[in-house]
Amino acid sequence: MSSIKTYLPFFVFIALLLCGLQATYSQTTEQKNLEAKRERLQNEIREINRLLYAEKKEKGNVLDQMNALDKKISVRQQLIRVTNEQSNLLNRQLNANVRNISKLKNELTTLKEDYALMIQKSYQNKSKQSRLMFLLSSESFFQGFKRLQYMKQYTKFRKEQGEQILSKTEELNILNETLIAQRKTKDLLIAENTAAKKELEVEKKTQDVLLSTIRKNESKYTATIKQKEKEARKIDRQIEGLIKSAIVSSNKKAGNTTKSDKFVLTPEATVIANNFSSNKGKLIWPVEKGIKSIGFGVYNDAVYPGIKHQNNGVIIATDQGAKARAIFEGEVIAVISVPGGNKGVQIKHGNYISTYYNLSSVYVTKGDHIKAKAELGEVFTNTSSNQTLLKFYLYQDTSRLNPEEWIYKL
Repeated sequence: MSSIKTYLPFFVFIALLLCGLQATYSQTTEQKNLEAKRERLQNEIREINRLLYAEKKEKGNVLDQMNALDKKISVRQQLIRVTNEQSNLLNRQLNANVRNISKLKNELTTLKEDYALMIQKSYQNKSKQSRLMFLLSSESFFQGFKRLQYMKQYTKFRKEQGEQILSKTEELNILNETLIAQRKTKDLLIAENTAAKKELEVEKKTQDVLLSTIRKNESKYTATIKQKEKEARKIDRQIEGLIKSAIVSSNKKAGNTTKSDKFVLTPEATVIANNFSSNKGKLIWPVEKGIKSIGFGVYNDAVYPGIKHQNNGVIIATDQGAKARAIFEGEVIAVISVPGGNKGVQIKHGNYISTYYNLSSVYVTKGDHIKAKAELGEVFTNTSSNQTLLKFYLYQDTSRLNPEEWIYKL
């Protein structure tokens, strides 16, 4: 029991040290994660500016600008929040460092005082004669041996205390340098946030102007929206119709004539489907570079938030001349061609179907077996808006899937 009491302070010290290291590690990891998130958002804003948003005054581009501006404002607001989080975290680290510096200064002062007292006593007894007399005045050989050991220990203690002072001084200097660097970083983050807020105000004013322009001609805007939704529904019906036809054709080949809305899979198709499923969240993008312009599901209208829109896939903005590419190995089951519209490609991956629509040209034909990253065709560029948008859909049999859950960081 006595041995436990003896070592209890040591155990407490180790526990506190580990807690401190864990806290430091957590803060460092959080800071790295926030920095990565901030960089991603900054890149997204740059890509929105490059691929989606152009300050044009042509009537045909106002609606596209409105949607792009709405997305940019949303990303800018996220960026401001992340930068604030970084600044707050740095503030906590700064306060912790200030406390550590104060503690180290107190420890250093105590060490120097102890060391000064020790040197003073040592100076008073520094002569070899004094040390020799101290040894010779021993009452026994054992006492003399003990005194000799004490002198060695005292000398070692002096050396260790001197080294400790140097170590504490070095630690203090490093902390001071870290503090200066952290303050500079914090000042930069504050300046960046101020600039981002100014940009946000400019963008909101631009949005107000665009809103005013569109609302002056509400009937025209409503007609445009209805036309776009009609076209989208037509494409959705065609995509789903082709999937149902593919299921009937595939099942018939497998000798199954029973009406079903699911593929009857061969052993080979089962392997592909399982591999596809196991890569959920890790599948490659259907274009080499780009940004998500409109996500999956229901979203609010940029002009009239009360109006809801449904997107059964995702829309990705990319560079002019970009090629759509297969997200996984599979078989081309359809080449889509909408009268008066653009083209598309459907690929079967076991019982999963990926669809790539809004292509100006197609490089594959029905029945082709292709590998991941195979080029399928060139994405169409709208000459009036100068936007290059790929519409990408994902299904399992006839069930819609959210591509954002399957494609890596979409």
